[in-house]
Amino acid sequence: MQDEIRALVEALTPGDEQEARHRATTLAWLAATEDIFRRVKPRTPSPHLVAYFLLRDETDGAVLLVDHRKAGMWLPSGGHVEPGEHPAQTVRREMLEELGVPAVFAPALGERPAFLTVTETVGPPEGRHTDVSLWYVLAGSRDQKLIPDPAEFRGVRWWTPREVAEAAPGTVEPHLRRMLAKLSRGARSAGAGPGAASAR
Repeated sequence: MQDEIRALVEALTPGDEQEARHRATTLAWLAATEDIFRRVKPRTPSPHLVAYFLLRDETDGAVLLVDHRKAGMWLPSGGHVEPGEHPAQTVRREMLEELGVPAVFAPALGERPAFLTVTETVGPPEGRHTDVSLWYVLAGSRDQKLIPDPAEFRGVRWWTPREVAEAAPGTVEPHLRRMLAKLSRGARSAGAGPGAASAR
């Protein structure tokens, strides 16, 4: 499984210098460790692997965020990758557990991560650790019925990219703006067909 994770990370094209640094850090970590999965809550070993997923409505680029009780901010859904589990399977499992519906991966990306972060968690010092997070994109709609987990979330709501950009510091996941910017650039590139340059 570790070879599969390494291949996913190697296949990622960084969207900016920070993601390039996180990718290099992750590849060095994968080369140096024999255990990438969390074995004991909340932090052993550290770092360990996490899978985030963004439920995204393509009509306006809005994403579903959850008001996470422990983190105290709005985050994408997701969770720790279980020992021996593929991160895409983590997404399927967590989607059912946290939002109560099956995962549908965005066609443009399929079951490949779109983004990578390496972050220190918040909370009491004895629980802090490093998460290596693979971010996936799921096809979603504002109209779909969800069953959020009330034990984990105070609420859920759709955020437009503009609302994310204008959110006060500490309100939303700190790397989310960069993730949405990368998705936006990818969408513009995909839409730039042969006649795009002459249309200006």
